[in-house]
Amino acid sequence: MAEQGKLRAAHLDREAWVYVRQSTLTQVRQNTESLARQYELVERAAGLGWTADRIRVVDEDLGRSGAEATRRSGFQSLVAAVGLGKVGIVLGIEVSRLARRNSDWYHLLDLCAMTDSLIGDADGLYHPADYNDRLVLGLKGTMSEAELHLLRSRLNAGLRHKAARGELRQGLPVGFDYDDDQVVIHPDEAVRAAVGEVFARFESLGSARQVVVSMRGDGIRLPRRSGGSRRVRWEHATYPAVHDVLTNPAYSGAFVFGRTKTVRSVGEDGYLRTRVVDVPVEEWEICIPGHHAGYISFDTYLSNRVKLRGNWRAPAGEGGGAPREGKALLQGLVRCGRCGRTMQVAYSNRSHVRYLCSRAMQLYGGATRCQSVAGRLLEAAVIERVFAVLEPAAVSATAAALADVETARAKRLQVFELAVERARFEAERARRQFDACEPENRLVARTLERRFEECLVALRQAESELAKQRSRQPLRLSEEEIAWLCRAGADLRAVFEAPTTTVHERKRLLRTLIGDVQITVDRPEGVASGHIAWEGGAVTPITVSLPRRGTNGWSTDEAVVEMIRQLAPSLDDAAIADRLNRQGHATAMGLAFTSRHVKTHPSHQRDRASFGARGW
Repeated sequence: MAEQGKLRAAHLDREAWVYVRQSTLTQVRQNTESLARQYELVERAAGLGWTADRIRVVDEDLGRSGAEATRRSGFQSLVAAVGLGKVGIVLGIEVSRLARRNSDWYHLLDLCAMTDSLIGDADGLYHPADYNDRLVLGLKGTMSEAELHLLRSRLNAGLRHKAARGELRQGLPVGFDYDDDQVVIHPDEAVRAAVGEVFARFESLGSARQVVVSMRGDGIRLPRRSGGSRRVRWEHATYPAVHDVLTNPAYSGAFVFGRTKTVRSVGEDGYLRTRVVDVPVEEWEICIPGHHAGYISFDTYLSNRVKLRGNWRAPAGEGGGAPREGKALLQGLVRCGRCGRTMQVAYSNRSHVRYLCSRAMQLYGGATRCQSVAGRLLEAAVIERVFAVLEPAAVSATAAALADVETARAKRLQVFELAVERARFEAERARRQFDACEPENRLVARTLERRFEECLVALRQAESELAKQRSRQPLRLSEEEIAWLCRAGADLRAVFEAPTTTVHERKRLLRTLIGDVQITVDRPEGVASGHIAWEGGAVTPITVSLPRRGTNGWSTDEAVVEMIRQLAPSLDDAAIADRLNRQGHATAMGLAFTSRHVKTHPSHQRDRASFGARGW
């Protein structure tokens, strides 16, 4: 009787909307009884007096959570129709089907009260404009929201309690599998070797991108696994794949819970945006090193993270970054002793380096450049300090390198040998499938034949790469030569300055030892002083003597002046400048020689005084 008292003809003249929702697709498939009860609300609407053509079922939100309404198109349509006065009654099996958040629920109640719309659930009919009914509906909405909070809290507490013991079953990266509830390294030797090669090459090259380049150059593929599938597929190395391997703590044998968190924000379109962000290591909720066998130690994993972050190319004005292509050996390491900014690198004729602090001038327009210093002077002074530090360790470094060369080559060859073995297996399996196919069934035979040919091509490529690697035999020294080297010590400077040593390798050596170099230029005194901060935390003072001034400017080294005098009768100015540059000489300001520099000295009066007067 109470329902009939609230239901009037004006309500029957409008539509009855039946709202059907389940939170997940799993519930849609499994909770069939609840879904059937919701669809039976159509019969209830008919029993209340609505004709079939005026009953509308809204089930667009099946598989969507009721925690928020922005992504529920069905609920949004319902709210819009209520606001336009088209709905006489809204039927839902319970409040939780309509909304799990009070802001969404009360918004619907307010609209129903203003447009004289009813709300019905399994317990009866309610008119939101009636105080008592509004009170009951508000209480039901509060209980629905609290229920969701309790469910989430209970589930999250259970997850954290199990994770604290390291027993929570998580998705494993490629290279690991579950043996019952224990995490074990993948049984496939090829998978283990490929994953281990990523760490070995990163230790050698120091850059994830260089690892990608080298692996693609050698034709080494990486195992990949998506979702919860245990099937491994082999693909060319990519930066995301290599970066995932280097940054996943599971490879260090650690169990980690809480590496990421969800951040919510409201977008410009008014929709709620959620994104997953990484959490710093020190803020991980649970971290259990040594939880299972790994490919590297946890300390190595932390060191790799620091190295990857150091390789990040920082915005303008910040230091660091991976070694780049230029000849500046201290690129990204030199800091201005006046303002603390990282000094930039400038090149003259692409060969002569100069470190200058001009960031303030670029950022603020009217500011002046702090200071600058010739690269050859600063680099020479720093390199002297570096080799002075390395000298005691030279002999042991040589012995270790000689002992490890064969071991490193054997590990490297193993990756290619396993790749050949895997390619041979794939080709043999493709051959068996092709042989088992009926010759008349050409629709299938053509596909299997093409697959067999692709496997044979992959096998030939793998065998070619293996043969290429085997041909790269390292130089083997006799016992007498090894003994002589151990007595004489390793000439690290000769290795550093050897033509076969690349600029990139020189940079990597310096960056391994040096944290930064802070320098302050004092022009009146003719010195640049500062310190070298080593990676271990020690600090070494450094002083660089700047080129002395002549009568009206900087003076060039006397040996260079004498060389120009000797070359002047037989070569023109451009040829003299080219020869000086090829021999590594520079002007007093650290710049490359040009024909203009040579022309500044009168051809018939090339004495020392004139050189000083002309700014050499």
